[in-house]
Amino acid sequence: MKVHILDDWFDTLRSLPCFEKLAGHDVTVWTDHEPDPDALAVRVREAECLVLFRERTQIGAPLLDQLPNLKLVSQRSVYPHVDVAACTRNDVMLCSNMHAGAPSYAAAEMTLALMLAHYRQIPQQAASLQAGQWQMGVGRTLRGRTLGLYGYGRIANAVAGYAQAIGMNVQWWASEEGRARAAADGQQVAQSRADFFATSDIISLHVRLKPATRGIITADDLAAMSPRALLVNTSRSGLIAPGVLEAEIARGRIYAAVDVFDSEPMVDADNILATHPNVLATPHIGYVTEDEFDLQFSDIFDQVNAFAAGAPIHVINPEVG
Repeated sequence: MKVHILDDWFDTLRSLPCFEKLAGHDVTVWTDHEPDPDALAVRVREAECLVLFRERTQIGAPLLDQLPNLKLVSQRSVYPHVDVAACTRNDVMLCSNMHAGAPSYAAAEMTLALMLAHYRQIPQQAASLQAGQWQMGVGRTLRGRTLGLYGYGRIANAVAGYAQAIGMNVQWWASEEGRARAAADGQQVAQSRADFFATSDIISLHVRLKPATRGIITADDLAAMSPRALLVNTSRSGLIAPGVLEAEIARGRIYAAVDVFDSEPMVDADNILATHPNVLATPHIGYVTEDEFDLQFSDIFDQVNAFAAGAPIHVINPEVG
């Protein structure tokens, strides 16, 4: 098959063991991001299969309607960036392994790293030393602090394990069903939503973005956070209502550590989330490790080979074919 891989910004996949699974296919790797569907359609006109890096590119009707040769979109995990109906209408199969029970440990580690980096002022201390100075301030300790985890899922549970290992207290908030599962598992669930936001030193979001969760974190939620509290978001920017985090950060009362943005790649040097001293911002690297890529793309390339062999797996729209 003619396989086109989109958005491999650092040409990483060729160096990973899983890439051998594409031997025998005609593979093209695109190492930049093309957001315009018309320009992208010209690039991938001959593609029979598109391989995606999570949500880096929107796959919708404006693109799909221009790709008569396309038969397969292969990716991993959730797919809010893919217009499934448009795929089906164009006779394009979407395959995505939902990997039940397997959290992204890379994302969980990133969450812990952001908490540590903020509390110990690691970026600022390193910059001070590089500037020929010594210590620039005094950090704080995580041990004994209360971590509030919003969303009772796989990644959040991994983060909870890390936090408890270093002596943090963990409390939870989630959907009604999620809170019930947490309570049944013997976890500490906050008495109320307001109490959760008011009593957590750090709040970390771990919820999938879908219509029901878009904007689930409100201005009232952030206003309830205590002064100097930290909001960590390694999930999706859209979980927070538009402009709410920016407005709260501008007040200078709370802190944030964010790995996700409303529009990505985010290269706006004037964005308050990239420039404000109360924000530690990273460019969506939570899942970006060689190990995680090899795990994810091994699944993706298995899907490509299964489709080519006439026995597709992890099919989202089985009405195709």
